[in-house]
Amino acid sequence: MTLFNALSLTAAALILLKWAAQIWLERLNLSHVRAHAGAVPDAFKGAVDETTYRKSVEYTLAKGKFDQIETTYQVAILLLILFSGVLPWAFNLFARWLGTSAWARAVFLFAVGLALSLPSLPLAWYDQFKLEERFGFNTSTQKIWWLDRLKGLLLGIILGYPLLVLVLKFVDWTGPLWWLWAWAALLAFQMIMAVLAPVLILPLFNKFTALPEGSLRDRLLKLAERTRFRARSIQVMDGSKRSRHSNAFFTGFGQFRKIVLFDTLIQQLAEPELEAVLAHEIGHFKKKHIPKMLAMSALASLLGFYCLSLLTKEEWFYRAFGFAPGNIAPALLLFGLLSGLVTFWFSPIAHWWSRRYEYQADAFAAKTMNDPRSLVAALRKLNEKNLSNLTPHPIYSGFYYSHPTLLEREQALSAS
Repeated sequence: MTLFNALSLTAAALILLKWAAQIWLERLNLSHVRAHAGAVPDAFKGAVDETTYRKSVEYTLAKGKFDQIETTYQVAILLLILFSGVLPWAFNLFARWLGTSAWARAVFLFAVGLALSLPSLPLAWYDQFKLEERFGFNTSTQKIWWLDRLKGLLLGIILGYPLLVLVLKFVDWTGPLWWLWAWAALLAFQMIMAVLAPVLILPLFNKFTALPEGSLRDRLLKLAERTRFRARSIQVMDGSKRSRHSNAFFTGFGQFRKIVLFDTLIQQLAEPELEAVLAHEIGHFKKKHIPKMLAMSALASLLGFYCLSLLTKEEWFYRAFGFAPGNIAPALLLFGLLSGLVTFWFSPIAHWWSRRYEYQADAFAAKTMNDPRSLVAALRKLNEKNLSNLTPHPIYSGFYYSHPTLLEREQALSAS
């Protein structure tokens, strides 16, 4: 067995190891949910009725089974494209057609990315129009669903393709330090998009209207004034055109900052509860969670670019997957396909960090409202309306959940 064959087998083994961990976690969680499916647990009696609880269990079980199928399908596709030789064949074909300029290599990367997204379309369609439809969440139409994907593709061409070209150009322009320049370009792009996306991109997918005059608007503006949270406007997003799931967020920076409420959220919550949810979101801002998370993300991407720069110098990284060394485009592609083998195992740390921030935002909201009860009521309604899993296995939630469970949040609020 050659060194390159051994490395290929190692990569395949790591892919299968990650798959086995994902399947084990899903089955562990589903088993835990079934064990608590008989009746509403004592901690949630009064918060959710028997019918809704049974439906939430059914929804969790259905999603878990679907996730196992989707995970297995994606792993099979990944193994096929990595070890069938189709990627080196496609790269050589594009090189013969278009040459090896940065523009041509970016076309290859973009085309492969598009091709790799196609196998997931049937599962995404089934999830939206069968699974979500079955539990009463889907409100999208076929036209909206396909237009969303077309718009995403066009945005990828308009925004993503030039960024890819720029990254590849830095390899030619800056030599060994290309990775640092590429990271800086990506970071600048993300910052620009954070400002422009609410103004130029989000309206392509959803309609945003000003929150009408009335008691709710007055209440929320007073909250913003009380917490010294400056926002350009409070807007309502027509999330109901796609789903009955609900959310609230603020977007943009400085004078472009907007408070956004899903219309479904307004329909589901009473005014004090909506105020508590917004106070939670403002808590993230006041505690500087967003710049902290952006900084951590920037450091992680910097480390990723540095690791990629090291791999581009290694012949074995190319040969193990059938590529000739010397061209960075295959390395970028392989790194994108394989980086999840590492980041997956660190996701519990990232989610632990995120949950800490959620607890802090909850505490801020409770203090701002002078009482945690309105936030607790809002959380209970949101979990009920979204059929959230009320009894996840602790290992599963620790690995995957960016937010604490309802019980954990209630306990933290009662202890504060």
